[in-house]
Amino acid sequence: MTPLTLDALADAYARGTAPADIIAQVYARIREVNDPGIFITLRDEADALAEAKALGAHDPDKPLWGVPFAVKDNIDVAGLPTTAACPAWEYQPEQNAFAVARLREAGAIVIGKTNLDQFATGLVGVRSPYGVPKNAHDPLIVPGGSSSGSGVAVAQGMVSFALGTDTAGSGRVPAALNNIVGLKPTLGSWSASGSVPACRSVETISVLALTVADAHAVFRVGAVYDAADCYAKPVQTRALTAAPTALRVGVPDAASLRCFGDSVQEASFAASLALLEAAGHSIVPMDFTPFYDVADMLYNGAWVAERHSVIDKLLATNPEAVLPVTRQIIAKATTLSATDAFRGFYRLKALARAVEAPLSAVDLLCVPSIPTFYSVADLQADPITPNANLGTYTNFVNLLDMSALAVPVPPRSDGRPGSVTLLGQAGDDALLAEMALGLESAGNRSLGATGWARP
Repeated sequence: MTPLTLDALADAYARGTAPADIIAQVYARIREVNDPGIFITLRDEADALAEAKALGAHDPDKPLWGVPFAVKDNIDVAGLPTTAACPAWEYQPEQNAFAVARLREAGAIVIGKTNLDQFATGLVGVRSPYGVPKNAHDPLIVPGGSSSGSGVAVAQGMVSFALGTDTAGSGRVPAALNNIVGLKPTLGSWSASGSVPACRSVETISVLALTVADAHAVFRVGAVYDAADCYAKPVQTRALTAAPTALRVGVPDAASLRCFGDSVQEASFAASLALLEAAGHSIVPMDFTPFYDVADMLYNGAWVAERHSVIDKLLATNPEAVLPVTRQIIAKATTLSATDAFRGFYRLKALARAVEAPLSAVDLLCVPSIPTFYSVADLQADPITPNANLGTYTNFVNLLDMSALAVPVPPRSDGRPGSVTLLGQAGDDALLAEMALGLESAGNRSLGATGWARP
């Protein structure tokens, strides 16, 4: 079996492997895993094989030539329905989302549309009428959301990369739970044209991949300015260079580190910080309380109303089409006034100013990607609290317009995946990836749940 990293595929294609052979491998792997919760719509194998054969002679100038990928089902792919994990919402897009079009132009081949927490509202991956994808490492643990199917598909070696979306951590949490990379780009660098928004003002399409290098390569292909997207911004992207040295890395101090009693997670995070120190970086403990205050605003302020605005007509005409837990979360918007919204905007500005000084004292931040693990049974008993806790280190990021990269680190002492997230200012995407290269190369770890050795 050919590993599906970009370099491994490029080598295979240069040696004469046919893209159709790789696509056949992909569908064989999908059948082998046999998890109907991963894809909402799986593309017909014959169609994907035909597209692979139509690529013609190997074209190394196309950076994603013959690379299989999956797309979260709130992003349009021409010819496949978009549901946002709500059957009543389903529609047939006539064209690809802007980002999907860029990837296909670069030679990538769509395999299917992946499952998600309905309307991208959730970090757990269990809020879907289309079933629950099984965590690639332990089916008793939640797969993470909202980009659940995308994370599991990559971790299981079904695709080289997958698109997610990320408002509150929806691309980073499933990456952490499935031992893969989750890249949350600088806001505006990727166009949202052709996607179903959750919180349009503070969200982005994200990339889930097997390696840091792959995630960054895909990011560079997709980071094309789209004048039709009013939130898009021209963002400079660059290739990765040597790992930076002697940076100041801000981390939660002992008093503000939140792992909810998970001492194994605390130890894993400490070990990751030791790796950074061994690489010559300085660890700067910080009080993270202001960041947590920002995080609390995402589901307790105007941004809940933003979610409500997307599906208000559906809620008014067919409320039962929306899952009860999704309705419960979004219903908070009906209690908010325009006055409340402006008060929230002012509070966010004040909190953003409060973190300016500590952020100016460091070059980037490092946090646990998730504070702890939760089981599917935990969510059945309490669908709200574990979900909120998973957003501890993710919810504040987009509200503060930061870039983020969740990177796998050596497994925890109990065998569960280890992961930390590097956070930078807008535009720091390449810097974060360069810092992450050393972290992902540490210890004894395979890619996702594939058993493939790291490059």
